[in-house]
Amino acid sequence: MAWQGEVAAPSVPAPRVGDEPELLAAAGAGDAQAAHRLGKLYAQYGDRAAAKHWWERAAEGGNLDSAYNLGVWHEMHGSLVDAVSWYELAAGAGDAEAASNLATLLLEQRGDPDRARRWYEVAAHGGSSTAARRLALMCEDAGELAAAREWHRTAAAEGDMASAHDLGFLAYATGDDEETVRWWEYAARGGHPDSAYCMGLYLHASRDPEGAEAYYRLAAKSEHPGAASQLGEIALSMGDLRIARAWFEQAAGAGRGYDQRMAGFVCVELRDCAAASHWFGRAAAGGDAEAAFNYGLLLIAEFGDLAGGQHWFRQAARAGHRGAAVELGGLLSVAGELGEAQEWLSDPPPPTWGRHAEPELAARAELAAAATGRRGGAALDVGDLTEVLGTWDLVTRPLHDHSDVIGWLVGRSGLHPSAIEHLASVRGTLLRPGTAPWPSCGEIEYVLATARDLRKRLGVR
Repeated sequence: MAWQGEVAAPSVPAPRVGDEPELLAAAGAGDAQAAHRLGKLYAQYGDRAAAKHWWERAAEGGNLDSAYNLGVWHEMHGSLVDAVSWYELAAGAGDAEAASNLATLLLEQRGDPDRARRWYEVAAHGGSSTAARRLALMCEDAGELAAAREWHRTAAAEGDMASAHDLGFLAYATGDDEETVRWWEYAARGGHPDSAYCMGLYLHASRDPEGAEAYYRLAAKSEHPGAASQLGEIALSMGDLRIARAWFEQAAGAGRGYDQRMAGFVCVELRDCAAASHWFGRAAAGGDAEAAFNYGLLLIAEFGDLAGGQHWFRQAARAGHRGAAVELGGLLSVAGELGEAQEWLSDPPPPTWGRHAEPELAARAELAAAATGRRGGAALDVGDLTEVLGTWDLVTRPLHDHSDVIGWLVGRSGLHPSAIEHLASVRGTLLRPGTAPWPSCGEIEYVLATARDLRKRLGVR
């Protein structure tokens, strides 16, 4: 490369061991390319000081690659001040990679986003997909979504599949189905497993289970735990317990409590109690109340371990599991510990949501949680969203004419119309993204309380 305004020099041949005398002679005579190659050769030997010396000689002679290398050298072994100076020299002469590195230093080490953004723009216009992506993320953080999309498109066009994936989410949040599919399909074909998984969820939400399964399988080739879990659910629905076990155990190995619990359930059905104990135990130790309850049942029924059963019932009951509280109260009564037994039996926790929602509702819940959790946002809880969607589906099933569903629910439950309307509004946003901003965590907490009160008043669980 050449300094700005000069004719570009031919590419510099890679240095070879044995060329030292020839390179030393040429570099000593002022040949900048020879000095650059000599610096690379010393860097290969691990002689950082000699490499720096010859790169400085080459950079003084106008070698742009040596100026860039000196920026890297000082970033790793010298001072950030010198790294910035050398990167600025190379970037100012048109080196896009130097401009990108300079911008990163200014942003992450100097806390100077304005200068960083200017250099990222230089690098991005010079063809750096890394810089284009960083610009897109900076624009997202600043709320400049139109600019963010443009820079993500630039990065994606240069092969950055993470930006293509992000474009899918930005489109999903605005309800642009065509763009959502376009970018997630593009990224999935480019080897991005999260996009393949999101495409699976999107197709599941669109009532295309066969298409969804194909994308789950594509994501599972990269050992995506969510995809393995979905494939486990599909196998379970078809009654293929052995295949379901394999998929759930793959997902469970990634530390997912739900899949550890599901692996435990499948192992119980396959009468592999030792494996069921292992998976229930792991999920229970991770705080899964349902797994702790079932672990207690397993320990008592299959191993005769009353103390172990009582221990895990207590853990589950403390976490709010009603069934565990009742079982624990019964065990304590038999053991003569009537005081504690009465505490659990007289005031057990309220029933929790234990239903499996329809696959399309569960998929919408997971997509909404992923969308809100991007860029360090406050991710909505998948379980809470599934309960909100599942509750509405459950309580409105008896209704054939949905033209006045809110009035019908108000009349049957006695809840205030505004509470039902808010529940309906949040449900609509989750099912049809883009119709309103994503709900906040506080809104979800409010509508979740409404959903639970509604089920209680209507006598459904």
